[in-house]
Amino acid sequence: YDIYIIEVNPRASRTVPFIAKATGVPVAKIAARVMAGEPLSVFQAQGMLVGMNDEHTAVKAPVFPFNRFSGVDPILGPEMKSTGEVMGIDTDVAQAFAKSQIAAGTMLPTQGTVFLSVRNKDKEELVPIAKDLQEMGLKLIATGGTCTHLQNAGLDVERINKVMEGQPNVVDAVINGEIHFIINTTKGAQSVADSTSIRRMALAYKIPYYTLLTAARAGVQAIRSMQSRDFDVKPIQDYFRDDEDSSDIKQSA
Repeated sequence: YDIYIIEVNPRASRTVPFIAKATGVPVAKIAARVMAGEPLSVFQAQGMLVGMNDEHTAVKAPVFPFNRFSGVDPILGPEMKSTGEVMGIDTDVAQAFAKSQIAAGTMLPTQGTVFLSVRNKDKEELVPIAKDLQEMGLKLIATGGTCTHLQNAGLDVERINKVMEGQPNVVDAVINGEIHFIINTTKGAQSVADSTSIRRMALAYKIPYYTLLTAARAGVQAIRSMQSRDFDVKPIQDYFRDDEDSSDIKQSA
């Protein structure tokens, strides 16, 4: 693989607040005092460097403003598009991810129909994800190549037309409320252009839409977690080792 550095960004305006909230460590306060000459040993002695319990997970998820701009294509690239972040925290990674998605405005379904359409290099990796979805009771529909690959892997998948293949197609299904979750990866200008209408409709109808299998896999795990138990909601301070050590965060939470 060739590695390219797109950007070197020394700022920490978003990362530091997230870390402070996730761990209970007042990072900005400590940094300011260190720059003023205090050694880290002072904060260690005061217990200010004690953070979150090891068994807890905090997930940071980006928030995108796509729904504010009519006709925009919500596909991601190297340029900055998010306007903020949210955090989900839980003892379970999948549950923490689910919370982060809800906070970002993405409501993951626990039942319904999933639309699948991925590029050739992703088809084999999609199989276990599709199997998980089917085991959880969700119906699968897919475009031609993806459908054939999944059927050959022993999955029960219904074929649906691409937009360019005529009606009824996947966009019609989205408009009719027949699709509740979308996994769609693309490659090449034509493929990206062909799926633009799907992404726009998914955005308009607030359907969870993943364009990377890594994110899709996390979303599927979150759905499984949501099916297995209710959300555990409690104050953020309960995730810290010692409430007294986290007094600065408690005041700002």
